[in-house]
Amino acid sequence: MTINIGDRLPEGALSEFIEVETEGCSLGPNNFNVSELTKGKKIAIFGLPGAYTPTCSAKHVPGYVAHAKELNAKGVDEIWCISVNDAFVMGAWGRDQKATGIVRMMADGNAAFSKALGLDADFSKFGMGTRSQRYSMLVEDGVVKQLNIEAPGKFEVSNAETLLKQLG
Repeated sequence: MTINIGDRLPEGALSEFIEVETEGCSLGPNNFNVSELTKGKKIAIFGLPGAYTPTCSAKHVPGYVAHAKELNAKGVDEIWCISVNDAFVMGAWGRDQKATGIVRMMADGNAAFSKALGLDADFSKFGMGTRSQRYSMLVEDGVVKQLNIEAPGKFEVSNAETLLKQLG
């Protein structure tokens, strides 16, 4: 069953590659509980099929990096990119995309969170196995307030510009 507006995000964990050690976060991959991370925050989340793939690298991530300040000005505390890749790949991709410190590159290595959202997709015919559908959502205190799911092969509603318009 696919998550809907008004639903609470499912329990789950995501992994993030940490570049700079801080209190509570060591260098390298760190696992985070989604419900703890979203508590009391407004978060723009976008999911995509894979790191280093054409549309994801040329349009999806760059759009959120370019519009991050506008999203923050409209009350968004954090921006997350979720993909079915490991934290090492997501960290490297984030550096390549100049997203470090702007977009949290969150790894869903086994697609467990994408499946829990009901937003997983079978990319086996492309040799990629289970991946995430392309989507965006606005989450406030763990509850989905906006949800934009792309039709297969499309990039029309999950971009940063659409989420900005929905924020008013």
